[in-house]
Amino acid sequence: MPALGWQASWRIARRDLLSGFRGLRLLLVCLFLGVSTLATIGSLTSSITDELAARGRILLGGDVEISMTQRQATKDEHAALTAQGEVSDTIRLRAMARRAEPITGAPDAVLTELKGVDARYPLYGELKLSEGNYRHLPVDEVLVDRALAERLLLRRGDALRYGDASFRVAGFIAEEPDRVGEGFTLGPVAIVSLEGMERTGLLRPGALYETKYRIRLAPDADPEAVVEGLKSRFGEAGWEYKDRSRAAPGAVRFFERMGQFLSLIGLAALVIAGIGVSNGVASYLTLKRNSIATLKIVGATSADIARIYLLQIGAVALLAVMAGVAVGAVLPLVLVALVRELLPVAPGLGLHPIPLATSAAYGLLIALAFALPPLARARSQPVAAQFRGGVEVLPHMPPRDWLPVAGAAVLVIALALATAREPLFAAAVLGAVAAVLLVLLAIGAGVKALAARLPRPRRPLLRLAMANLHRPGAQTSALVIALGLALTLFVTLAAIQTSLNAEITRAVPARAPNQFVLDIPSDQRERFVALVREQAPEAEFNIVPSLRGTIAAYGEQRVAELEQLPEGAWFLRGERGVTYAETLPQGSELVDGEWWPEGYEGPPLVSLDREAAETLDLGVGDTLTVSVLGREIEARIASLRQVNWDSMGFNYVLVFSPNALQGAPHSLTSTIEIDPSHEGAVSRALLAAFPSASIIAVSEVLGQVRTILDQMATAILLSASVAILAGIAVLVGAIAASRQVRTYDSVILKTLGATRGQILGAQALEYGILAAVLCMLALGLGVLAGWYVIVGVFEFGWAPEWPVVLATLAGGAILTLGIGVLGSLPVLGVRVASALRKL
Repeated sequence: MPALGWQASWRIARRDLLSGFRGLRLLLVCLFLGVSTLATIGSLTSSITDELAARGRILLGGDVEISMTQRQATKDEHAALTAQGEVSDTIRLRAMARRAEPITGAPDAVLTELKGVDARYPLYGELKLSEGNYRHLPVDEVLVDRALAERLLLRRGDALRYGDASFRVAGFIAEEPDRVGEGFTLGPVAIVSLEGMERTGLLRPGALYETKYRIRLAPDADPEAVVEGLKSRFGEAGWEYKDRSRAAPGAVRFFERMGQFLSLIGLAALVIAGIGVSNGVASYLTLKRNSIATLKIVGATSADIARIYLLQIGAVALLAVMAGVAVGAVLPLVLVALVRELLPVAPGLGLHPIPLATSAAYGLLIALAFALPPLARARSQPVAAQFRGGVEVLPHMPPRDWLPVAGAAVLVIALALATAREPLFAAAVLGAVAAVLLVLLAIGAGVKALAARLPRPRRPLLRLAMANLHRPGAQTSALVIALGLALTLFVTLAAIQTSLNAEITRAVPARAPNQFVLDIPSDQRERFVALVREQAPEAEFNIVPSLRGTIAAYGEQRVAELEQLPEGAWFLRGERGVTYAETLPQGSELVDGEWWPEGYEGPPLVSLDREAAETLDLGVGDTLTVSVLGREIEARIASLRQVNWDSMGFNYVLVFSPNALQGAPHSLTSTIEIDPSHEGAVSRALLAAFPSASIIAVSEVLGQVRTILDQMATAILLSASVAILAGIAVLVGAIAASRQVRTYDSVILKTLGATRGQILGAQALEYGILAAVLCMLALGLGVLAGWYVIVGVFEFGWAPEWPVVLATLAGGAILTLGIGVLGSLPVLGVRVASALRKL
């Protein structure tokens, strides 16, 4: 028989497929799960980040944005900005909104983000109202967010007070164009004119507010060049710059990082599914053993066999990949419709070719890498060995056949690293997955070797279970990998979920403050304390001065000259809260150096957080330059502090000696610890006496944080669930791959008088032995993976609930054992007579 060409091989392969591809269903399911997950995550991430990039100037409010805190631009500075293009001025601060006339069912006051805008706002996009069109506001009108209207039971025309001024509600905000660019907010938004903002009296010296100047450039102007020009001229002014290419850097960074993390989970799921692919192909080729032997008898070469079944496997793999890509293209649209309100922008309709093509490439390469080994063994097996497949030990894969497998694996790794935003992070995840698989593979080989060497147990069922672990055709390694991965994933998910749930509980100390009060006039400290104690005699305070500053230099290094910030130097990015103190602040412990003496009048000194000092390689005696209100202050580091960041108090990276900042305009901030029943009375008294003050309820902050953590946990759970499904598919594949051998054993045992219960009991013991061996390993690996995700990726505290983790491990073991036993039931239903006729 002459060698078959590709066309003839495809005819044979196609006819064989048309008769059914029962054994390749596992291949289809595993690849579909992995590819659809990767394609969905990639498409959703791309749609969000692309939309953020495409709407950059709208989200930013201009082509370039310059922001500063606690001050407005001088005439010369504003003239320089106006020379670049059309400028829109906005001022933003936190302020308490109060109904002019209290109403039953509405709170006394609500914390809001009050925004003052000029007549040119917005330069790009449109401020949409629920009714009517936006126009520049008169000095006595305000636009409010629907959430604020609902909380204060506001209607159009109602009076709303901010500070010393009263405003008439002129409309309700439906869409604020630059909302995402504004960053994190603690309350709903209200918009007034700049003149209206001045009326409130909230912009007094020392108040914490932020001024932004958005510039519309000429069409041919380069935003980056404009920013560089302004930096060179006003480099010492303490400005922060953004351009339309990074309108919302925090949102983009979050979604890119989260997308990459979830994509790597999806890739890990696809690698796990690859083992299921290998099992599925092995099972399919076992079913086709007689066909392969027949083809060889009539003259087909090993190359012909490989070609025929490679075409079959490739056709099914291509079908699975295409279906997965189709789902990955459509599912993001459904997800966006379901969670639209949780996203910073509403992505438009459209396909994202790069993540779809990348997912398809992953799927095909994984299919190739995992399908080739069983195919190579099948094509190289002699005819006689094919007919003895039920008892014949499978041959080792020929060395030359490892080259395409290694090539496919290298391409998968190269593709993962090339498309990763952080290649080192991607390499670490892939390395961890590979290490876990190698460990499980080694354990599987060790279990087989140990089972073969142990003395035979006297009990027949246990002896049969032990024999099943090492006999010819045993799928022990595949079962170890499947059970180990499934149990490890169960533990990892439980550890992540419980640590996220514990994040807030741990962050709130046993005696947490009830309220934060901002913008207390610096000369009204005694009056503030007296008013609170009048309503709540038990009140305890922590009152600190509050300013904003930017670290301009450390040692001889200017921050502006850094091409990239040092790892972990988050405090160098933008402005930070700074304060001064006569004594060591609450929540801090002195670890190096000395605190300045009371009444110190020498050169400026600063106390630095220990971790920040280690990040910048600074110590006692080094210098630090901080820009406060546009003025640079060079201070010597007098001490290092260990800051308890978990306390719900005021924690500062930088604490200055009083003589360095005491003369600068500033306000006071305070935490108040009181009986919850006194919160309302304290709030009313403070707002009546200090209209400019803002009161933040700790419960509201924790509610927002919990919402964010819950969303993160849900995303991780959904993505990891695919990996668990892939692990279960691997388990099913391992059972399917050994079904014929188990059928043979079952028939022999039934012939010898064994009952169904005894056969099932032996198999349950087999899976139980493996689960017992793997539980401790899964606990260790799962806890390690969960710790890395919580501490290394999200930088949270590690606090799993061990009873929940152990219960999840036990439940996972029972579940996987149940699946294994259920997968064995079809073997018990085989009739002895019909099975013997096939042998």
